[in-house]
Amino acid sequence: MNKQEIIDKQKKYLFSCVATYYDQPLVVDHAKDHYVYDADGKEFLDFFGGILTVSVGHCNERVTKAVDEQTHKLQHMSTLYANEPQVQLAEKLAQITPGRLEKSFFTNSGTEANETAVLLAQIHTKCQDVITLRHSYSGRSYLALSLSAQSSWRLTPNVVPGVHHIANAYCYRCPFGLTYPSCNIKCATDIEEAIQTMTSQGRIAAFLAEPIQGVGGFITPPKEYFKEIVGIVKKYGGLFICDEVQTGWGRTGGKMFGIEHWGVEPDIMTFAKGMANGVPIGATIASPEIADSMQGNTISTFGGNPVTCTAAHATISVIEEDNLVENARVMGNRLREGLNALQDKYPIIGDVRGMGLMQGMELVGEKKKPDAESTKRLMELTKNHGLLLGKGGTYGNVVRISPALNVNKDQIDHALKVLDQSFSQLGL
Repeated sequence: MNKQEIIDKQKKYLFSCVATYYDQPLVVDHAKDHYVYDADGKEFLDFFGGILTVSVGHCNERVTKAVDEQTHKLQHMSTLYANEPQVQLAEKLAQITPGRLEKSFFTNSGTEANETAVLLAQIHTKCQDVITLRHSYSGRSYLALSLSAQSSWRLTPNVVPGVHHIANAYCYRCPFGLTYPSCNIKCATDIEEAIQTMTSQGRIAAFLAEPIQGVGGFITPPKEYFKEIVGIVKKYGGLFICDEVQTGWGRTGGKMFGIEHWGVEPDIMTFAKGMANGVPIGATIASPEIADSMQGNTISTFGGNPVTCTAAHATISVIEEDNLVENARVMGNRLREGLNALQDKYPIIGDVRGMGLMQGMELVGEKKKPDAESTKRLMELTKNHGLLLGKGGTYGNVVRISPALNVNKDQIDHALKVLDQSFSQLGL
């Protein structure tokens, strides 16, 4: 099929809610390392990585080889049977995650991982109430949509009982009108009153949060935030569920997992996306006593699949062997310096935030008014210049930048050059 035939068939045979970027959808034909190629053969430097999913480059040779070998040995067994790739991956997660996290449950996506985590916390604490943050995104299932706090993603009313949303650490748009650090981290301490007033008998099952909010627009909390808020959560008997779907596997630079930058040990962690470099997988890991709270019949037909577990293990091996956590820190600093320079040059860039190779730019007009239209125009310009970026934020005005962890300085510099050129063409 040619490009137009693919676009026409997508419109005819896929749900209309399956949205695509750009006025003219990009039809991707193949990809390698940091580059994707459309149906016409045009090359694009990929600085979004399938929503922070391509960790070690498209079609990475070592990951692809491991997957290929596994498909010729054992392609599928449900969780009713044990298999070596599943236990190897579970052991690896126990070795590299912080604190006492040890037992894993594998699924197919971040949505399922978060569902599993919340259910586990409710069973363990014998409590229903869960607190999460405004501007968060937890997935597209019934519960996950209720946990999410962005109206554009909420396709139905919040009908799952016991889910409460509190203010997040959005310093650029502080919900309390305060300024860091004189704010005394009001966004964290406010959870105490929320627990006392909104929950059943002043107890909670869990507090679920992303170290850096992904779909929310790479909103990054102050260094004191998690220690403060998790301390209060523990006071009221709650568990801390850390959603590492976007921040995990070295993405934030210098640490394997995002939450490690804040010095807090989660009771439960969830993973997906970059864990297997694009092969569908989800995982929930917890301490032994919490994990063992879940009894009775539980099955996942595709969870723990030997091919997906092999892909994840191979991806983690590449990250470790090639020291990509450190590369994400070094290249992330180079990227951030360039983005800060662009902010000094172009007033439309209201805020630059993020960590490592998870960097965002919030585009605004006068008085910080979100400028979603200019964000869309910028995306079109960068695409025309052969650079793919992401978009996010509750108001659709945040450019999300997340290349693979093995990106090099020449690619960083080229992306910054394209961004400079594209901003200049906005004519603002």
